[in-house]
Amino acid sequence: MKLKVVCRKVYDYVRYDLKEIAFPSSLPDPPHIKKRRKLTWKERYLVLKEASRLYAVSWVRDIGPDLRPNDYKKHEGSEDKAGGATGASKEKEPSTLEDLAVAARGGMETLRPALQRVYMTRASAYRDALKSFIQGYQEGIQQVMEKKDDFKPPQEEDTPKKST
Repeated sequence: MKLKVVCRKVYDYVRYDLKEIAFPSSLPDPPHIKKRRKLTWKERYLVLKEASRLYAVSWVRDIGPDLRPNDYKKHEGSEDKAGGATGASKEKEPSTLEDLAVAARGGMETLRPALQRVYMTRASAYRDALKSFIQGYQEGIQQVMEKKDDFKPPQEEDTPKKST
C-alpha cells in the first residue's frame, strides 16, 4: 500500500513538477491584451518577402531611397531650395572605416598611425566625458553642502545660557 502511494507521488513529481522546473511555462498575457488573428499563408509570404527585401537593401552602404524614400524626398527638396549644386561640389571626408581600409592596404607602416589616431580620438572623447562628469559631480556636491549649511539652525543664539 505504501509503495503504491510513493510510486504515485514520484510519478506526479516527474510528470508535473519536474517538467515545470526544467521547462518553465511563460506567464499568461494580461487581460487587456487582445490576441491577433493568425496570418494566412499568403500574408506570411508577403511579410517574408518584404522583410528579406529590406534586409538585402540594408547591406548597401548608401541606403538610398529604396529603404527610406521619405528621407530622400526631404533632402532633395532642401537641395533645390538651397541652390542644388552646392551639395554635389563638396567632397566628403573619408570615414574612419574607409581611412583604416586604405591604411590596411598600405601595410603595417601606414596602419599603425591610423590606429593611433583612432585610439587617440576615442581616448580624448572618453577623457573629456570623464572631466565633465567630475565637474558636474563636484558642482552637485557643492550645491548639497550649501543647502545643508542653509538649513542648519544656529543653536547657540536661540538657547539662553544657564550658569550653575
